[in-house]
Amino acid sequence: MSDPNRQALLDTIDANRDKAIAFLQKMITIPSVTGDEAAIQAFLNDYMTNIGLDVDMWETDWEALKKHPGYRPVDRGYENRPNIVATFKGAGGGRSLLLNGHTDVIPVGNGEGWSDNPWSGLIRDGRIYGRGSADMKSGVASHIMAVEFMKELGLQPKGDVYINVVIDEEVSGHGTLDTVIRGYKADAGISGETSDLHVQPACIGRIWFEIEINGKPAGIQQRYKGISGITLGNKIAAAVQELEDERVATITHPLYPNALDSLPCIIGSFQAGNYPSAFPATCLLKGSIGTVPGEDHEGVKQSLVKKIAEHAARDPWMKDHPPVVRFVGYDAEASEIPRDHPIVDIVSKTYTEISGHQPIISGRQGAADTRFLNLYADTPTVIFGPEHLRLVRRGEEVKLKLHTV
Repeated sequence: MSDPNRQALLDTIDANRDKAIAFLQKMITIPSVTGDEAAIQAFLNDYMTNIGLDVDMWETDWEALKKHPGYRPVDRGYENRPNIVATFKGAGGGRSLLLNGHTDVIPVGNGEGWSDNPWSGLIRDGRIYGRGSADMKSGVASHIMAVEFMKELGLQPKGDVYINVVIDEEVSGHGTLDTVIRGYKADAGISGETSDLHVQPACIGRIWFEIEINGKPAGIQQRYKGISGITLGNKIAAAVQELEDERVATITHPLYPNALDSLPCIIGSFQAGNYPSAFPATCLLKGSIGTVPGEDHEGVKQSLVKKIAEHAARDPWMKDHPPVVRFVGYDAEASEIPRDHPIVDIVSKTYTEISGHQPIISGRQGAADTRFLNLYADTPTVIFGPEHLRLVRRGEEVKLKLHTV
């Protein structure tokens, strides 16, 4: 893009700041908890059609999805939960770009912890408030607004631009995977996930697991004849902690200098017993493991299985009644692109031109849909998204710097 066109676009964005904010507010007011994305997708389908984009909206073929190596089992289907890809056709002779974002959000709970309606889109002190404001309707809004303002100026890129607006990121990422199966790919991509305006060429992986432990039942009066699931569970929890200690001490990655932050291996749920006056013979542990790019995903799983088996073999009861390890629920591979990839350089330089600051290059401390684009679509994708004040299970706000994003 020539310098005059570039400046005209930035001026148009600044002049239409209120319009961009109002668009994000409208998106926030449409509840879209994972599984209930129909309304927000219909709204965005209509909006992008009306601004002249070629819009493809479809529902996922669950059976076809199951055949892909990136698929992970889920407990709900995809009826009335469409994905969208809108195409801004290029003039030809240039590289294509894919802008990826999701519209599903995590639940708001019972409202406790929210100072206002979580679907309000309220503006306060330079921040916009509501579920999805940060994760990640602001990213989606910025993608759409950027393309709309280009069209208003009569600007056309040389390469095609694809705006992916997907579902189910918070549970499986299958929305983005489905766009890959449908054939959408580009020379490079940008994900608008929250990054605090860091340029992030990498994201960690996450593996959920559960460990079933069976002790020996006994009546409460003769509890000494039983084997407590709680006692056994504590031993296995110690094994999980030992695995974390080993991984933190031995695994390194340049974008993740603090391995303790990046490689959690924790028990997040410890369930044993169901009645105050009954002997707890069984135990169910649930936890997760963080991984960094370059690790063998299946190998990490087997390291947990091996560690649990080693500790069980030392116990007089568990050596003959070994715990059962299962990998269920969230299962996301880590991924990265080279730090010297052109898309990293372009995003970094553009950030510097607009903000006057050098960008921070970091690894995302969380899984992201970019894994599907990097691993299965040959679309090297960097994460670059807005600052956020809070992104927690309750309140959520994002600073209004849409032009920077």
